[in-house]
Amino acid sequence: MQYLLLIYQNEAEYAKIDTGTTQKMSAEYETFTQSIIQNGNFKAGDRLRPTTTATTVRVRDGKTLTTDGPFAETREQLGGYYLVEAKDLNAAIEIAARIPSARVGSIEVRPIWVYDK
Repeated sequence: MQYLLLIYQNEAEYAKIDTGTTQKMSAEYETFTQSIIQNGNFKAGDRLRPTTTATTVRVRDGKTLTTDGPFAETREQLGGYYLVEAKDLNAAIEIAARIPSARVGSIEVRPIWVYDK
């Protein structure tokens, strides 16, 4: 079964981290990513640009409305994701717990809704 692992972290707090620490975390991400590729769990994954670059789209009464930034004000922002293959929710949680940002933010684990083709 596929799970989307959504990585949330406080962007303002992350911006305060020194260069050495961010380089160490980047190296940890590389190691983690390579491990899930080698284990066959990796399907896709990307880091997202900051929320200041986001645009929210809504359609109301047939009109497309756009707003700069994310829809909700939250303490943590979506910073990236992994799409993984795992045998069950427990296995997906084990993978999510290894994501470096789990130590400073949170990882949301969501099963993918597979549509019949």
